[in-house]
Amino acid sequence: MQTFGWSIPDERHLRQGAELILQHFPVLRITIFPDGREWITGRLLPFDLTEKQTNGIVAAVSDIEFQRSLPNHKTGNYLSAWLALNSAKKLNAQEGILVSSSGNWLETSTGNLWGWYLGNWWTPPLEAGILPGVVRSQIINWLDMQQVVVNQEPWTLELVKRFEAIAYTNSVVEIIPIHTVIQPTGNSSTKLQYNAYHPGFQQLRKLFLA
Repeated sequence: MQTFGWSIPDERHLRQGAELILQHFPVLRITIFPDGREWITGRLLPFDLTEKQTNGIVAAVSDIEFQRSLPNHKTGNYLSAWLALNSAKKLNAQEGILVSSSGNWLETSTGNLWGWYLGNWWTPPLEAGILPGVVRSQIINWLDMQQVVVNQEPWTLELVKRFEAIAYTNSVVEIIPIHTVIQPTGNSSTKLQYNAYHPGFQQLRKLFLA
């Protein structure tokens, strides 16, 4: 069966394949091609995930050239994010932070950014050029139901210095605090420090426990 030029995959066959691979991997990625074929891959959770979730990580701001292509679409092109991540690792950081042409923080190499300031959560807006993020949308909707304000505004250099705590989220690691951000400045760099144990994180963790 085809719809608008796309072939609809066999749901029963897709489920069988997913259940087979799920016996060996806790995380699955399912890609559907226009001709109806599917590609199911499995991956393991990071070995130090609990440590990162508990104590946070170091991130490094990447070069402006490492920007996502077609940020409004989840494509298979992860080159810019991969380059940003590898650039961060050279500075002994675990995540890279992608920035806009004006230097605003957008997202990390593997997830969406969240910051705590003035008793509310802040996250960069979609129009800034970030991936929509399934978990990001779920968190925004969940916080809205709890009548918690989420400020979707550009993360300027002035704003990121005001945050008490920041973290990144994705569907695999859930939420990872960031306690240090390395900000390159010419031939040197500065470090921004954040509270990896901020009580505000408990509010987001409740979503993943639901």
